[in-house]
Amino acid sequence: MNAPGLSPGQWLAALKRKWMLYHLGDPRFSFMWDAPPENEWVALDCETTGLNVRTDDIIAIGAVRIRGNRIMTSERLELLVRPEKRRLSADSVRVHRLREQDVAQGLNADDAMMQLMRFIGSRPLVGYYLEFDLAMINRVLFPMLGMGLPQPRIEVSALYYDHKFRQLPQHAQHSGAVDLRFDVLMKDLGLPLWPAHDALNDAVMAALAFLKLRALK
Repeated sequence: MNAPGLSPGQWLAALKRKWMLYHLGDPRFSFMWDAPPENEWVALDCETTGLNVRTDDIIAIGAVRIRGNRIMTSERLELLVRPEKRRLSADSVRVHRLREQDVAQGLNADDAMMQLMRFIGSRPLVGYYLEFDLAMINRVLFPMLGMGLPQPRIEVSALYYDHKFRQLPQHAQHSGAVDLRFDVLMKDLGLPLWPAHDALNDAVMAALAFLKLRALK
C-alpha cells in the first residue's frame, strides 16, 4: 500500500532509496541519495589506461558543476589517480599525454573516489559516453559501497541524437543516421573544441554541449 500523499512512482522511488541506504557499505555517503539541488548538475570525464572496464585503470578525473545555465569553473575537480593494475602504454600516453611520472604521485583510487563523491553530492551527472566513465568508477566503488553511483545521468550524445533526429525529414527518419563523434557534435552546435583527452577539458565541453542542447530543446 502506498504511503499517504505519494504517487506510485514516488512511493517506489522512496522504497528504492530506503533499500539502497540499508545496503550502503559506508553510511558517510548517504547524502548521495538526498534530493539534488535544484537546477544543478555535475559534468564528468575520466582518462584511463585503456578501454577495458575490467582490467584498465582510471588515471585522471575531471568534473565541473553546472548551476542553471552557467558552468561553475570555480567549482571544479581535477584529480590524478595512480593506476594499480596496468602500466601506461605508449599508445595511452599519446592519447592523454600523461606519463608514468605524472601519475606516480597521484591519489590512490579509493581516495579519489572519496573526493569525487563529496564533489558530486546528489547532483545528476552529465557526460559524453558517460556509460564507460561510470563503469570504470563503479568498479572501484563496489568494494567500498556495495553499489555504484546512484545519481541520474544525462548522456550528451543521446541529447544530440534526439536534437538531430527531430531535424530530419520524415522520409529519412527511418535510417536514424546521425554522426555522434564529439568533434562533429561540438562544431555543429557552434561550440569551442579544446584539446581532447584532458579530463577537465572534456568535462567542460560536455557541460557546454549539455547547456546548448537544453536551450535548443
